[in-house]
Amino acid sequence: MPECPRHRAGPWQSGPVDLDAYTFAHEPDWVRLEALSKRSRLTGAEVDELVRLYQATATDLSTVRSSVPDPRTVMRLSQLLSRARTRLTGAHAPVWHEVATFFTVSFPVVLYRIRWWIVAVMVAFLAVSVVTGWYLVENRDVLNAVIPPSVQQEYVEDAFVSYYDPGVSFGAMVWTNNSWIAAVCVASGITGIGPVYMLFQNAWSIGLIGAVMTVHGELGLFLQLLSPHGLLELTAIFVAGAAGLRVFWAWLAPGPRPRGQALSEAGRALFTTALGLVVVLGVSGLIEGFVTGSAMYWWLKIVIGAVALAGFWVYVLTLGRSAARAGETGDLEPDRAGYAVATAG
Repeated sequence: MPECPRHRAGPWQSGPVDLDAYTFAHEPDWVRLEALSKRSRLTGAEVDELVRLYQATATDLSTVRSSVPDPRTVMRLSQLLSRARTRLTGAHAPVWHEVATFFTVSFPVVLYRIRWWIVAVMVAFLAVSVVTGWYLVENRDVLNAVIPPSVQQEYVEDAFVSYYDPGVSFGAMVWTNNSWIAAVCVASGITGIGPVYMLFQNAWSIGLIGAVMTVHGELGLFLQLLSPHGLLELTAIFVAGAAGLRVFWAWLAPGPRPRGQALSEAGRALFTTALGLVVVLGVSGLIEGFVTGSAMYWWLKIVIGAVALAGFWVYVLTLGRSAARAGETGDLEPDRAGYAVATAG
């Protein structure tokens, strides 16, 4: 049975650490720890060895982080310690528990923490839409240059209403399209430009369509067909844009945290947001596919959309606030994220 070396370099030692040499010296212990962590059954001696290697590797992680914080090595050791800790303390919680925790803690608390970013994005988006619509209504020549009058007439009389074709296929198409928009906002967040461009493009498009419908006396129809699903759908887009911009801001102004840590935390929150929005946009797609274009009374359609939006914000502000007050952030535990040294017993 391999023994742990009695002397191991620690963060208390002075002088720079040669990462290649350090890795070469401790690689056998890391490989052995990984092998023990994957075994389904361990003898008493192997359990003792696992504990010793766990503690030693925790020291290695501390040394690497303080001397030569190589991201790959830090990530590798963090993951290795996480697996070893799971092997020592027991199996992971059931999948259903992980899913329940995600939707009752992780997702709502991440949204709660960026709620004011969401509000800011919403205000800017609506401002662009309203100003665009107003300008085009007041300047018909500009509107006609963008969309010829004949095309406007056809759009108002047929295309706009016929677009909302009730059914599963339409709902799936809408869900896919909106998920793509949200994904672009999320994936391009670090640039700061991607989310702004996508949000501006969609805000301008809504203002343009609203102007066309207004000029032809169908503003009411426009609002009736947009409101049922649009309230929740646009909110999901606002959330995606806010989460993307939050990553950019973490890179631009990390505060007291190291820039890499700030980006990692914002990036993980972004991933959580993206996963949760799949469900939110799925609900919006169902409303658009089965409510917006249906034969229901228009006021009932709007009520359904308003209830969906209210439910979303009640979910965020109740579960999110409760989780935040309990100290939850939606992020990984410090040792699993690599920001603190895991210790054993």
